[in-house]
Amino acid sequence: MRKKICFGGTFNPIHHGHLLCARAAAEAAGVDSVVLFPAGSPPHKPGEKDLAGAEHRLEMCRLAIAGSGGFEIDDRELRRPGPSFTIDTVRQLRRDGWDEVTWLLGSDLLNFLPTWHEPQALLAEARFLIMVRPGAKLSWSKLPAEFQKLRKNVVEVPQIDISATDIRKRVRAGLRIDFLAPAEVCRYIVAHRIYRDH
Repeated sequence: MRKKICFGGTFNPIHHGHLLCARAAAEAAGVDSVVLFPAGSPPHKPGEKDLAGAEHRLEMCRLAIAGSGGFEIDDRELRRPGPSFTIDTVRQLRRDGWDEVTWLLGSDLLNFLPTWHEPQALLAEARFLIMVRPGAKLSWSKLPAEFQKLRKNVVEVPQIDISATDIRKRVRAGLRIDFLAPAEVCRYIVAHRIYRDH
């Protein structure tokens, strides 16, 4: 079985920062493929007003990776009702026959990991790789003792300071988003007027 690594997120929208950092992390880990898991109902962003519909975010992910190797998409979190808890996905992948589930995590989310659903189970059932992102502080001293072991799982990724929040703000302001995301994703956002009416 080819080695794969999981990368979850709202991908609202997916952009070059997501793709380049995920690929760099996969290469550092000696992994063949990155599997994108667009979140259906992200529990840490309840009631987010400018969250594009699931069908749009899934299609933008498809457009972003079309024709390029090393990426695939799993839409199970979009199809599953209720909050998109990572532990549920990890357990499903285990039931599907994955020997090990490795999950990519941006360093900006590291300090929130202990607040995720069933965090102790997550540590036991998944291996986390921490991607260091621009401007993020790794506050190891603030993490519970059992999370300290993740120090050895930090991977360096390109320091690309692109954020989905900024892309959405630019769209609302009528500014161009060329080069921030794959061209097909940018065209899709414009064609479907995503993020314009929030």
